[in-house]
Amino acid sequence: MGSAIAIHWFRHDLRLADNPALSAADARGRVVPVVIDDPALEAAHPPGSAFAWWRDRSRAALDRALGGALRVLRGDPATLLTDLATRHGASLVTWTRAYEPWTIARDTAVKAALKARGLSVESHNGALLWEPWETVKPDGAPYLVFTPFFRRGCLGAAQPRRPLPAPRLDPVPRAGDEPGVTTRSEAPWERKLARHWQIGEAAAKAALARFVEERLAGYAKGRDFPALSHTSRLSPHLAHGEISPNAVWHAVEGAGPAQDVASFRAELGWREFCAHQLFHFPDLPEAPLRPEFAAMPWREDAEALAAWQQGRTGVPLVDAGMRELWQTGYMHNRVRMVVASFLTKNLLIDWRAGARWFADCLVDHSPASNAASWQWVAGSGLDAAPYFRIFNPAIQAAKFDPEGTYIRRFVPELAPLPDRWIGAPWTAPETVLARAGLRLGRDYPRPIVDLAASRERALAAWHALRGNVAQT
Repeated sequence: MGSAIAIHWFRHDLRLADNPALSAADARGRVVPVVIDDPALEAAHPPGSAFAWWRDRSRAALDRALGGALRVLRGDPATLLTDLATRHGASLVTWTRAYEPWTIARDTAVKAALKARGLSVESHNGALLWEPWETVKPDGAPYLVFTPFFRRGCLGAAQPRRPLPAPRLDPVPRAGDEPGVTTRSEAPWERKLARHWQIGEAAAKAALARFVEERLAGYAKGRDFPALSHTSRLSPHLAHGEISPNAVWHAVEGAGPAQDVASFRAELGWREFCAHQLFHFPDLPEAPLRPEFAAMPWREDAEALAAWQQGRTGVPLVDAGMRELWQTGYMHNRVRMVVASFLTKNLLIDWRAGARWFADCLVDHSPASNAASWQWVAGSGLDAAPYFRIFNPAIQAAKFDPEGTYIRRFVPELAPLPDRWIGAPWTAPETVLARAGLRLGRDYPRPIVDLAASRERALAAWHALRGNVAQT
C-alpha cells in the first residue's frame, strides 16, 4: 500500500466487503470515508421515512466498523469532495455507481467537476449483478419481457463475479470539525421498526447465513406463504448496500435443492430487471410504460385510499399486509401483489398513489423495484400481469394463509374466527360471528367495496380503454 490518499464516497453501499469502489480507493493508499447528503437531489427525490430511518442506523454501524472515521456532510457533492481532497491531499475519489436517471445526471456532473480540478475519479459496479447496458438484446435494445431478459441477457452473459474480501483499511481519522454520524429523532411509528430488524453489514451477513442454512430448502413453494419463514428478508440489506448481490448469488450456489436455488436467483433477476427498466425507461416512476394506460379512468377517493393505507378495508388479507407494512416497514411479496391489485383494480385508484405510500413506508424501498412492480400489477408496465388478472384477496387468503396465521398476527381482532371464515368474515353466518364475539362494522369494518362488483367495474374500465385505443 502506498502513502497516497483516496476518498471513498459511500452512498447505497454501506459495507466494507465486496465493495469494488472502496477496494479501489484502498489500493491507492489511506482512505477518507465520507457520506454526502445532497439537498438538491433530496428535494427532487426525497428518501422515504422508513428508508431514511434504516439508512441512518446503517451509517452508524458502518462508522463503528470504520473506527469512527466516517464523515457525514451535507451540500453540493462536487464542492464538498473538492474541499475534502484539498484538506487531506487526496488525488482519487471513488464511488459505487447508481442507475437512477436523476442520480446518473448528478454523478456525471460531479465527475466532470472533479476531473476539471485535477482529481482522478473512478466509479465501480457494486450494486447489480449485471449492469443495464450489459443485459440488452444483440441489437442493443432493452429487453421488454423478464424471461428472455434473465435467461439470455443475464444468464447468457458472464457469470456474476465472485465477491471481494473486505480491504484492510487504514482510514484517515475524522478531525474534530468534520461532522460525523447523527441519528435523527424518531417518529413514534418508527420506534416500532427497531423491534423487527438488525441493521448493518454484520446483520446482513448473519441474515444471509440464516437464510441459506434454514430457509433456502423449500423456498420455491414456501415463498408464497406469508406465515412461513422461507423468504430471505435480505431486501433491506440489499437496498442499503449492506451486502452485495454477488455475495448473495454465490452464497446459495449448491446450498439447497436446485429448484429452490433457481427460484431464489430468479428473484435476484427480477431486481436486475427492475433496474434495467428504470435505466432504459427513465419515466418509469411517473408514467405508464404502456401508453394507453395514460387514459385509464382512475378514481379519486381519498377515504378509500386512507382505509387502504391504514389497513381498515374490511378485507383481512389486505388489511394484514398494510398493517405489517406500518408496523415493520416490510411486507411479504405475495401480499404486496394482493394489496396492489386491490388498490388499482378493486378500488380503481392510480398505482402511483400506492407507489408513493410504499416509498415512504418500506425500509427496502428501491425506486426501480417499487415503480416496476406497481406497474406490473397495474397492467401498465413491461411484461405486466394482464389487467384482467385481478387477485381475489379472499381466495388468496384461503390458498396461501389457510390457517389464518398471518391474518391473526396482524389483524388480531379476527383471531377468534374459525379458519374457514377468517379470510372473508362477511361471508360467515351470524351465529359464527356471534360465537367469536365479532360484530362487523363495530369490531372490524365491513368491506369498503364488493369484490365481485368492483372486479367487474375494473374489467369494464379496461375494456373501454382498449376500445378507445382501437378507435384511435
